[in-house]
Parts: sequence; structure tokens; C-alpha cells
Amino acid sequence: MSKFVVGLTGGIGSGKTTVANLFGELGIDLVDADVVSREVVAKGTKGLTEIAHHFGPSVLLENGELNRAALREKIFNDPSAREWLNNLLHPLIRTEMLTQLQNATSAYAILVVPLLFENGLDRLVNCTLVVDISPELQIKRTTERDAVDAQQVKNIIASQASRDEKLSKADDVIDNRGDISALKEKVAALHNKYIKLAAQT
Repeated sequence: MSKFVVGLTGGIGSGKTTVANLFGELGIDLVDADVVSREVVAKGTKGLTEIAHHFGPSVLLENGELNRAALREKIFNDPSAREWLNNLLHPLIRTEMLTQLQNATSAYAILVVPLLFENGLDRLVNCTLVVDISPELQIKRTTERDAVDAQQVKNIIASQASRDEKLSKADDVIDNRGDISALKEKVAALHNKYIKLAAQT
């Protein structure tokens, strides 16, 4: 891929989306795996048809869209179900993300992926940026934001690469314990760095 791509990741509740949106405000095209993963299972897609066929009608809402909560329930306690779903979705998501990255028109593009390292998607990018906070803060922010219990958040954290593993693989790290103005400064500095790197590729 000729486009210079930064892979942005971080655990649940770390503030990935906030950081991505700050890059977006600087005019950078974002390709968000969470958005793409919704697009490939939207109503009428091949992805949704196969999921409903495999898991049954309980994973569909009355309007025919995917019932994410019901699907999440089924896969979090069943590794084989999760594996089946991943095998279906990963190729669909990967293809769509690559298409969107190729169509990006900004100086560089950002690929936002919660499981960047876990799914080997760091191979698709030129450098990686990890948004980092402590697990305690992850649990606090996620329980407040999503109104879920702490144990569910702990399970999600446990299913992701460890904090140390992410940090050891990261080219750049944003510590997101501070306030939004500190975050904006860090993003602006990295933005200038990535523009220079993109110009060299």
C-alpha cells in the first residue's frame, strides 16, 4: 500500500475514539475497524445473513438488524463460537478497511483497531500508536460509559493483549490520564511527525 498508515490502538475505555477524532479534526482520514465491523454486518449484508443462520434468530432485533448484546453474550463464554465469528468477519473487515485506506486522500491515514496486535493487523500499517491508561482507569471509564459491571469489563480486558505487550510493540504511546488539552498537544505533535514520515515514504 502506497498510503502512509498509522495503526491506532488501545484497550477498552482508553480513549482511542477521542484520540482518533482529534486526528480527524486535523483533517486526517480515519478508517475505524469498529465502524467497518458494523458495516459488514449491517442489515442485508452477507455477514449478517451468515451470523443469523449460525446462531439463530435470537441474535436479530425485531427490525432485522443485529442484536449486538445477544451476540456478545453468546461468544464471550464460548471460545468456539467466538472463533467461528472471527473467521467469518475478519476477512470481510480486512478487505473493507484496505479499500477505505486506499481511498483516503489526507497526507496519511489512521487505522483505528481495538485488536490491532491481536489480529495481526499491525502488518497493514507503517507505524503503531497505542493510547495507554491503567487497567483500573479502563474499568472505571468503561463501567461509567457503558453502564456495564466491572467483571464484564475485566473479561474484555483479559481477552485483549496485555498492556505490557501493547506498549512493547508500539512505535508511539499517548498517555491518556490527563485532560483534553494535554491530549490535543500530544496529538498535534504526532500529527507533525506523521506528516514528515509520510512525505519520506
